[in-house]
Amino acid sequence: MKITPTLEGGLRVDVEDAGDWFVLLGITRDAVSGDEELSSRLGAMITDEEISADWRDIIVPELEEGFQTDLVHVTGAIHAAEEDGGGQLWITPENAWHWYSALNQARLALHGIHHFDSAGTRPPADLDPAVRGAFLRSQFYCAFQTLLLDHVMR
Repeated sequence: MKITPTLEGGLRVDVEDAGDWFVLLGITRDAVSGDEELSSRLGAMITDEEISADWRDIIVPELEEGFQTDLVHVTGAIHAAEEDGGGQLWITPENAWHWYSALNQARLALHGIHHFDSAGTRPPADLDPAVRGAFLRSQFYCAFQTLLLDHVMR
């Protein structure tokens, strides 16, 4: 897979084989892989008793709806590009936020499950193969987000 900036201010993802489609679809699989929805985990961080109930009742459902919308958009774009058969996926400034959000959800879910060392002091080779795969996907998602920030979401 190659991800390159476009002259129009977006990104073009060139998919080289079936494994690349699997990796891209992993974004949404990883995003929903945690035991608890991201919106609920974020809501649990509100510890002030006076506002925590309102936060859970009002903000958490809105967040979850937005998160799900982003995941549906990304999944739909991947499937549409795969069915097109051209091996290219285009991310424009108009849909970049959906991608950024989905990648962020995936990274947060993987970190929540595996508790990766944020300092990066534990070499991936020392990890169990399944955890190493999750770590490498998280690193890929981070690099993808960086490309979005640097070239699309300026």
